[in-house]
Amino acid sequence: MRHVQRPQVPQQPPRHDQGYNPNFTQAQASGYDSGYSTGQVYGGPQGRGGDGGGHGTVPPQYSPRPGGSGGGAPVDWRRRIKVGSVVLVVGVLAWGIGTYAWASSQMRGEVDLSKVIERPEEGDCTTYLIVGSDSREGMSAEEKKKLHTGSAEGKRTDSMMILAACSSGNTMISLPRDSWVTIPSFVGSESGKQFGPRGGSKLNAAYAMDGPELLVRTVEYNTGLRIDHYAEIGFAGFANIVDALGGVEMNIEKGFKDKKSGADFQAGQQTLNGEQALAFVRTRYAFAQSDLQRTKNQQKFLSALANQAATPGTILNPFTLYPTLGAGLDTLIVDKDMSLYDLGKMFFAMKGVNSGDGRSMNMPIAGSAPQGSLKWDMPKVKELVRQIQNDEKVTVTSDR
Repeated sequence: MRHVQRPQVPQQPPRHDQGYNPNFTQAQASGYDSGYSTGQVYGGPQGRGGDGGGHGTVPPQYSPRPGGSGGGAPVDWRRRIKVGSVVLVVGVLAWGIGTYAWASSQMRGEVDLSKVIERPEEGDCTTYLIVGSDSREGMSAEEKKKLHTGSAEGKRTDSMMILAACSSGNTMISLPRDSWVTIPSFVGSESGKQFGPRGGSKLNAAYAMDGPELLVRTVEYNTGLRIDHYAEIGFAGFANIVDALGGVEMNIEKGFKDKKSGADFQAGQQTLNGEQALAFVRTRYAFAQSDLQRTKNQQKFLSALANQAATPGTILNPFTLYPTLGAGLDTLIVDKDMSLYDLGKMFFAMKGVNSGDGRSMNMPIAGSAPQGSLKWDMPKVKELVRQIQNDEKVTVTSDR
């Protein structure tokens, strides 16, 4: 038999990336597999003839990385915390900007103070004329009955206050609606016609004649104090704000009842809902001082309302903030130049009335006037206005 000589296959040394294997044979280098296993296999998922659990040398690309779990890279917690913080800040800013834009779009800037003529010069304090009207806008017959509002058409002023926000201290001054004043000449807000003065009228008649613009004009003419912003809220909006806040805590010093307003209060600390709050600020016939006592109750309640509304617990809680804003902005009427920021400043100024430098008072009264009205003490009024205009601490007192 003729002997056939196989061609010689040169031996190939192992590659450096395979690692050194002392059992590396010529047969293995040539790709020939005799079926005989020496027990030495490549470990790892791609080791030839192995199952990943052998004892051979593991290629570097499959070596587990130190510090990781399951062969992964180590977790950089500092980076994760930093990224999470940035995401949180961006989210809060987006929420805040969105809320501001939404609330601003809901504001009813319907009062045009540019129509008010012969205005006093600006002072050092920011002044607001805050008006509670008896508007029944948007109220159903059932709501009118529940809130004891009656069903009168149109709207009139139920309360009027000047809030002076000053660096020397905030002052809230109630203007009795029965104040005996002069309604000055004015330009009609709708007609644009010039009207002459009308002496000897109750203050609330100005609003009834030509609305907010004439009321501002009348207050400025009789006090000499420039009004920077106007804010008005109706019955429904007032009650809804209180309910959205979950009620307002009040300490009622002496109990009282009044069938017309629906008031029925016991003395002591209690939480008033919207219906009760409206009755509290509207009651006048249960008191010997009538409207003067009512204005004091209105100031007391508004301060308590501001203390509860202008807090982080309300502002930063969307489940309270959105219902409160929605309830108030539906019926809140402001001047065209008043922004949401200005409205916020007004609430915080109301809150500051009860601080050490703040105070609340009635417009100084000198006595009675015709038709059961009240005459202002003009020397005191002028001094009060001078102190506010110059941002001085208010020292004028109201005797009633």
